[in-house]
Amino acid sequence: MNSASLQLTVVIPTFNEVSNVSVMIDRLTHTLQGIEWEIIFVDDDSQDGTFQKLQTIAACNSRVRMLRRVGRRGLSSACIEGLLASAAPYLAVMDADLQHDENCLPAMFQAVHAEGFDMAVGSRYVEGGSTGDWNQQRVSVSKWATLLSQKILKIQLQDPMSGFFMMRRAVLEDAVYRLSRLGFKILVDLVVSSPKPLRIKEIPFHFGLRVAGESKLDTRVAWDYLMLLADKTIGRYIPAKLISFASVGAMGVGVHLTVLGMGKTFFALPFMYAQGAAVLISMVFNFYLNNLLTYRDQQLQGRAWVWGLLKFMLACSLGGAANVGVANYLYGNDGLWVLSGLMGILVGLIWNFGVTSILVWPQRSAH
Repeated sequence: MNSASLQLTVVIPTFNEVSNVSVMIDRLTHTLQGIEWEIIFVDDDSQDGTFQKLQTIAACNSRVRMLRRVGRRGLSSACIEGLLASAAPYLAVMDADLQHDENCLPAMFQAVHAEGFDMAVGSRYVEGGSTGDWNQQRVSVSKWATLLSQKILKIQLQDPMSGFFMMRRAVLEDAVYRLSRLGFKILVDLVVSSPKPLRIKEIPFHFGLRVAGESKLDTRVAWDYLMLLADKTIGRYIPAKLISFASVGAMGVGVHLTVLGMGKTFFALPFMYAQGAAVLISMVFNFYLNNLLTYRDQQLQGRAWVWGLLKFMLACSLGGAANVGVANYLYGNDGLWVLSGLMGILVGLIWNFGVTSILVWPQRSAH
């Protein structure tokens, strides 16, 4: 393929999709005739043989390129890396699970190439589109998330949660330094990060059935989405990870009080023992949820999990001491116990977040 004539790059993030990648390439080869195109697969170090298969294919198919990421996770960040690796004037994103209808790509290309639109989005919620075989719960969750993005972020799209879209390169270049790179909803991130309103055409499509592999949707996806909303609204003032860390901490307070109450009420423990158990269990709870949610892209496993828990408990113990010390000092000066207590909590929170970010979940360098 002559790189000077390249028109379109299709970026496809993968994680354990070994059974789908060959089918995807065959489908795009059939659908994109008449367009000079390439695929960039961005693989998050799949353990099912996906990246090995892609390496074999790329070695003999000039349309196929592959980026393998080690020590990093996340659909949005994978998409951004793939998009930035392209030189094409038009860029598309779609999933590897074969649920996005590749037959919509020519209409998307027509919209951004010939009709003057900045972006074309595959939509399940415009006339002619559908969510396929989704159950009512999944439809309700999707519509709830759509409503949140429309109301909070003021996005004027019927299906802002779509992961299937095409855009002019200028859209990426204008937004790239404002992108949050959080979670799974790269379309929301791009639209909100654009410094100017975008002309967007929504193209109906029927959401297909997963052919192979496993769905990546879980509770963590919902959490990531909420953090994306937080980042796009107050992220300029408070880092999204700190918001997540504080939210987990708030839940930990509930766990602490529950354990303390049970220890006193049901087991008749002396206060010191009940309080000690509450501190220990709430620390483990906070570490578990932060490892699962706040730092899911740096998640610790196996021995690293145990060692991380010990470091987390040590850091939070020092944070607790800082909390008490600051609160006691302020209370001694002005006697306002509520304000003193809140300032102690704030100091402890910032300490715990900063120290655990460095000692427990350090940012790993990309190689």
